Amino acid sequence: EEKKHELEYIWEDLYLEGSAGDDFVGVQSYSSQWVNEAGIEPHPPSPDNTLVGTAYRPDAIGIALRHTAEITGGVPILITENGIATADDERRIAYTGEALRHVSEAIDGGIDVRGYLHWSLLDNYEWGHWEPTFGLVAVDRATFVRTPKPSLAWLGAVARSGALTAVAR
Repeated sequence: EEKKHELEYIWEDLYLEGSAGDDFVGVQSYSSQWVNEAGIEPHPPSPDNTLVGTAYRPDAIGIALRHTAEITGGVPILITENGIATADDERRIAYTGEALRHVSEAIDGGIDVRGYLHWSLLDNYEWGHWEPTFGLVAVDRATFVRTPKPSLAWLGAVARSGALTAVAR
């Protein structure tokens, strides 16, 4: 617990405390990280891990929102990045749907969330290469043709309806 609080302060709370009184604070969340008395523990190998090796944790966004609200004293929150590194678009839909349910629960619990940005629109170039794939739209690296994935239509339907339950899968 002591090491967790030490790392949490350096990585999150120092920044969050500095946002007190701001118009909003940005939150990014993809997964969670285990900590032991020596520091960060690597994610154990698991078939559920994402393409970057992190644990499949769509609930991490709800944890991040509650923690941010607690530390900032209720500064409005904009989710600036949330998504999953996967080549399986059905898994992307499942992850995003569950993550959005956790966002909804945080809002229902009184946390002021002003918006949600999925990461990312395109399977983009990041970290020095074209993989892993986070996008709602596939990009052919030879022709640069962009092909919408089913997750794009799904997320668009969620946005238009304003409710996860209104969208049939």
